[in-house]
Amino acid sequence: MNFLYSKDNHFNMANMITFFNIAFGILAIYFITHGSFFTAAVFAWLGGACDIFDGKIARKYSLSSEFGIQLDSYADFLSFVIVPCMFIYFAVIDPIQSEINMLLVAFAFVFYVISALRRLIQFNINADAGEVDKFFTGVPTPLGAILLWVVYLIWLTGILSPFVVIVLTIIIGYLLNSKIRIPHL
Repeated sequence: MNFLYSKDNHFNMANMITFFNIAFGILAIYFITHGSFFTAAVFAWLGGACDIFDGKIARKYSLSSEFGIQLDSYADFLSFVIVPCMFIYFAVIDPIQSEINMLLVAFAFVFYVISALRRLIQFNINADAGEVDKFFTGVPTPLGAILLWVVYLIWLTGILSPFVVIVLTIIIGYLLNSKIRIPHL
């Protein structure tokens, strides 16, 4: 079991938690595509919990590595970019496709995905294994996902139209690469 505490092992404890994040993201996608939005949300939030713990475990046991940094960003891309976009699309847009401009929808999701991917790549370029900055510049992708979940929850109340949901998706995508400083918790 020493491999769980080996920085050089790709299956150390921190990376295993990240692999669970990926698994939960895949399960969330499965349930999204089958219309089980509550179950999908549970798996998405479990993935988010893994994202919190993998970094804490990596720092506590000095398991941070270049592999772990890359793996975490791939997990973030799946769980905090693809899953929330699919969730918004399948839960909000898909049921009313004929009532909304699909070019705007496509632009919103492509813009959000590219913005998040650019942010994750830039984060990896600037990352030092084991180091944590006091502030994020721009909205981190997990927070972007949380903001999209909040938009969805507000949409459920009937306050927001699907058009406003799409506009807010574009705004959140923009904020991912903005100059806003967010404290790292």
